[in-house]
Amino acid sequence: MLNRRRFLSLSASFACLPQWAQASEWRGIALGAEVSISLYGPKEITQPALTSIPAQLRKIEALFSLYDPSSALVQLNQNKTLLAPDPAFVALASDITQIHEKTDGQFDPSVQSMWESAPEETPATSWKDVAISHAQIALAPHQSLTFNGIAQGWATDHISGMLHELGFAKALVNIGEHRALGGPFRLGLSDPRHGHVGQVSVAGSAIATSSPKASQISGRDHIVSPTHRPALWSSISIEAPNAMLADALSTAAVFMPPARLARLKSDFDLRRIIAIAPNGDLRSI
Repeated sequence: MLNRRRFLSLSASFACLPQWAQASEWRGIALGAEVSISLYGPKEITQPALTSIPAQLRKIEALFSLYDPSSALVQLNQNKTLLAPDPAFVALASDITQIHEKTDGQFDPSVQSMWESAPEETPATSWKDVAISHAQIALAPHQSLTFNGIAQGWATDHISGMLHELGFAKALVNIGEHRALGGPFRLGLSDPRHGHVGQVSVAGSAIATSSPKASQISGRDHIVSPTHRPALWSSISIEAPNAMLADALSTAAVFMPPARLARLKSDFDLRRIIAIAPNGDLRSI
């Protein structure tokens, strides 16, 4: 099942040499998201790079996918302990700890536990109960994790970094979130209730959009607060230095009032926050 909480469409323009203005594209599915990767340059350079991407995505899914029964994340959820975790798993868990603290606990992957019981039986859960070390990651007995609110951004950054190391200066990576190498790229913003609401231009940055009511799971919005706060926004788009931050913070930001969003922007040095109210009003922070 595809994660449908992301609402960004794409157009791009460049002023450069003709052979570098042509885009080659790869499309697929990874981590429950539709993937598109556009590289700009001669095909003899772009095609080998694009051919290598599916193998990279499979490695990422083997760590963080909630849909692959053999992934490290699924095994952790089932066994409550993951011995000798991959360094990338430990690094992401450490990043989550920082984001959890700076969002007043509103970004919390342990909300997966909430989907495994009826709303009235939902156990109290907190990322603070997850024990993280290079030797093992351990969960509390009642806990399960989902990385759907951050793994797509992490994957977007990983693939972007790989392309940068290969020498690409212009590329757009979309693995549920968008990250631009070079640019500018013009992205259309849409809201599930109100349709097209505007455009943004990104260059050398990342952007993600979260919309709680984009889909329902068991009658509940598919983005839920670990402290049972109501969503205050129909959708939130965050432009950040990297896609991991944009992904995680847009998930938490849907529960934050304007003053808290302004502090979030300052705390993480965000480029901008675009919030769509339930009545369709747009607020740029």
